[in-house]
Amino acid sequence: MDVLDMLERPRRNRKSPWVRNMARETSVGPEHFIYPLFIHGGSGRQAIASMPGCDRLCLDALVDEAGGALEDGVGAVVIFPALPDEFKTSGGEESYNPEGLVPQAIRRLKTAHPDLTVITDVALDPYSSDGHDGIVSSDGRILNDETVSVLCQQALSHAQAGADVISPSDMMDGRVGAIRETLDEDGFTDVSILAYTAKYASAYYGPFRDALDSAPRFGDKKTYQMDPANVREALREVDLDEAEGADMLMVKPAGPFLDVIRAVREHTALPVAAYQVSGEYAMLKAAAQNGWLDERAAVLESLIGIRRAGADVVLTYFARQAARWLREG
Repeated sequence: MDVLDMLERPRRNRKSPWVRNMARETSVGPEHFIYPLFIHGGSGRQAIASMPGCDRLCLDALVDEAGGALEDGVGAVVIFPALPDEFKTSGGEESYNPEGLVPQAIRRLKTAHPDLTVITDVALDPYSSDGHDGIVSSDGRILNDETVSVLCQQALSHAQAGADVISPSDMMDGRVGAIRETLDEDGFTDVSILAYTAKYASAYYGPFRDALDSAPRFGDKKTYQMDPANVREALREVDLDEAEGADMLMVKPAGPFLDVIRAVREHTALPVAAYQVSGEYAMLKAAAQNGWLDERAAVLESLIGIRRAGADVVLTYFARQAARWLREG
């Protein structure tokens, strides 16, 4: 018998679009996306040079953009505030102002789009004159417990404004449990916590920091964000966040840390999110603009890769664009 007659032929399951769809193991759709949006307190849209296609949005534009996302099938947004320097202090007091930019944005979004899931970032870097996620001591250390106290006030102000999900991105120890206790004591037991569980000290955050002018004014964030060399440490963070009451867990960035997403997925029964961060977005956009990549094909491939690694949901600046591409087929 000829050896070719004995071969299995996996290609039979690739021979047509219908057969490939039937055999497909992983799907991606707008229901898997969270759309990150930048906001500012002025008027109109402000282009972000390092993130082509993304703008800082005034509150009117925010409502319009979120409405468009809903029409495209993307039902969740996460908002990040860009504040002028006069609102930034060493203690980040503006972060828990009940009439601040984020609470205003939450109320506008929930009034205009009641079915939209509104997620808020909880950290001090947009509000800090030092550009760090925590309060800085006189000798340059990031103060963990003092920061957690402020984060709890920030989270509560967001819940009071109507946020559906609180997402602490600061990487302070114990903040998930402290926020959960604060929310529960004030009656917000239904407000979820999406924890930035494995947030790495990554070089891929540069465009995001441009968008918010939130780069650290000195040093770096390596004493609180994770070492990119580590995976087992991420699983330790998973155990801690689960025990403290997190409802969902996040790995950030996504693309360079697919192995971490897979490890986290296999370690927990909680939903796993992954953040396709600003640097990943900027690289794909730049390559496409230079004609080096097919943007649609490369973006959708990157998203299916993140889903295949184990992410239940993906935070991506491509959310609306990808949703439209997927609808077009």
